[in-house]
Amino acid sequence: MSGAGRKGGGEGAGARPARLTRRADFLAAQKGGRRRSRYFTLQVRERPDDEGPPRFGLTVTKKTEPLAVRRNRIRRRLREALRQGAALSARPGCDYVFVARLEALSAPFSELERTIVAALAEKPAQRSRKDRPFAQ
Repeated sequence: MSGAGRKGGGEGAGARPARLTRRADFLAAQKGGRRRSRYFTLQVRERPDDEGPPRFGLTVTKKTEPLAVRRNRIRRRLREALRQGAALSARPGCDYVFVARLEALSAPFSELERTIVAALAEKPAQRSRKDRPFAQ
């Protein structure tokens, strides 16, 4: 078996989407736009001067689910939905981070896929700085 199919960024459904691996990339995506759904919050960041394939990161915190077995299952479900074609609706040159919610564990898989596709196609809401009164 050749190692050519091991890395992300391949074309078409069934190919592994490119992954975010560095903490700095996750933190940068956190500062970008957000899209909220019942099953996850999607953080989106456009990479400046980079038209490479979209990259994806998954986050499932202990606050969401204390048991590692369930956190891993949520992560696997999201990863598989992306692999089966939901990632095709993502824009090139963008980083996407899915911050999962517990509801993603029990959601019907087809609905989870539809929600991911809709979130990837939607324009992200840009984070705005909170208006704070001047301290006197």
